[in-house]
Amino acid sequence: MQKDKGFCYLCKLLNGDDFPKQTQEHHVCFGTANRKLSEKYGLKVYLCLKHHEIGPEAVHNNHENARILQREAQKTFEANFPELSFMKTFGRSYT
Repeated sequence: MQKDKGFCYLCKLLNGDDFPKQTQEHHVCFGTANRKLSEKYGLKVYLCLKHHEIGPEAVHNNHENARILQREAQKTFEANFPELSFMKTFGRSYT
């Protein structure tokens, strides 16, 4: 989904903020098996601490922001792998 370290995916998506900042890698589809699948299919983004782990907007604390990323991941997967079913691969749908 995102290859550029140093730019927060959610800062850009939600606020139009594309300024460089310290980021951490986030696998969008969580759980042991799905984390490996996120890695395999490139469904990961870089998030600033505010959007990753710390505070009310962090995807680990904010269900709505986590769902935004999961829906984006599903769209990306379906666009890049039209021959595969997201539902069959990840066991759920976010759309």
